[in-house]
Amino acid sequence: MLVPVRIAFSKPSFSAGGLTRTVIRRNCIGGVARGCFVARSRIRAVDASELLFDGPGDAALTLVLAHGAGAPMDSPFLNRVAAGVAAAGFRVARFEFPYMRARREGGRRGAPDREPVLRKAWLDAIQAAGGPARLAIGGKSLGGRIASMVADEAGARGLVCLGYPFHPPGQPSRLRTAHLEELRTPALIVQGTRDPFGTKGEVAGYRLSPRIRFHWLEDGDHSWKPRASSGRTESDNLREGIAAVSGFLKSL
Repeated sequence: MLVPVRIAFSKPSFSAGGLTRTVIRRNCIGGVARGCFVARSRIRAVDASELLFDGPGDAALTLVLAHGAGAPMDSPFLNRVAAGVAAAGFRVARFEFPYMRARREGGRRGAPDREPVLRKAWLDAIQAAGGPARLAIGGKSLGGRIASMVADEAGARGLVCLGYPFHPPGQPSRLRTAHLEELRTPALIVQGTRDPFGTKGEVAGYRLSPRIRFHWLEDGDHSWKPRASSGRTESDNLREGIAAVSGFLKSL
């Protein structure tokens, strides 16, 4: 059993269910590998020592994921997705934006960074993960939206959005789709049909690049969770969403 420690440098690795999970961190404070973080300024570059990995290190393709606006890279949702995609034979890397690293280090809830900072963090993470040639990029909500803004510039192999925030809830006229009209990177958006950030009916009317494909999860919300009355479960939608992502990655 691991206990909270502070160390100069650590590369803990362990296996679970035949999968290898590697975390590289400094200053371990959480008692388990995922709680190890570097205490530096909020604006420093993302580097390889801050990536959380799942899956085989020799995989032909790595999926790099960023978190949503309010939850960290090791949220239950991203943990499930990362484990599922890794089980399909891909490597998954996760990272955090500067504001989320600051929350962990200082314990204070700050607002998300401005778009230029988020974009730079994504470009740093792509390089830290080995460059775009063997990478697909994406993430949950905000993480996927910013990935979609840099995918063409970075030259990523593919883009995966796990619930795209097409507009703020209740404000369907405030669209965040302009850059998606000319997207050149092959993309998959996995979206709940009743997502308040963009329902299936709303999205049908948007002008979007033909490089974007959708997989709709029946009755899912922004985290793919359906209502009990739908006859589906959250696990059903997670399994279906993970299968859709894995199938898309195999096509790249």
